[in-house]
Amino acid sequence: MSEAMTDIRASAQAKVRAVRAACEKLDDAAIDLILRDARSHYAWTNKPVSDALLHEIFEITISGPTSMNTCPARFVFVRSNEAKARLAKSLKAKNVDKMMAAPVTAIIAYDPNFWTQLPFLFPHEDRRPLFEGKPEHCEATAFRNSTLQGAYFMIAARALGLDVGAMSGFSNEIVDAEFFAESGWKSNFLCNIGYADETAIFQKLPRFGFEEVCSII
Repeated sequence: MSEAMTDIRASAQAKVRAVRAACEKLDDAAIDLILRDARSHYAWTNKPVSDALLHEIFEITISGPTSMNTCPARFVFVRSNEAKARLAKSLKAKNVDKMMAAPVTAIIAYDPNFWTQLPFLFPHEDRRPLFEGKPEHCEATAFRNSTLQGAYFMIAARALGLDVGAMSGFSNEIVDAEFFAESGWKSNFLCNIGYADETAIFQKLPRFGFEEVCSII
């Protein structure tokens, strides 16, 4: 290993140790905010979501791990009335009002040709041959990892004090034709973002217990 690479690795290791030293774990209030007591929201106040917040959500999201650092997720933030009207074409009727009322709706999408960016994202070894000419493998990798990045996105938004409401009741084909005809990206799911009107919340639905769905072997 070269001296330069040794220094880079040492610096990375030192940074991880520093992060751990500064915060060994989140406190209960923080965990409640991002997951344990977090809720999916369906009604929104008119408080706007700034461009700066969208940038911050992305910066947190993109830091999350993906397979070989492929980072296949792509994000379109739908805010204008014109763009919302285009997106509404794809939605099931019950979801239209939810989307129209949200300050921003994110289209969480993915690029099936993510692998062409690997020389930048994974520069120490050329991994493009693992994907080139293998559309099914590309599709599975892109879908899996963009879903993972979508989850990071939701947690990041909650961590910054925003509320989210993910939606899958829409036509992927219509979204892709309307927004991604030129890029070739594909939609995964939608996520409304804003500051929730809690009066629309109902009781939290049941969750499984550890013993029902987990095993230690």
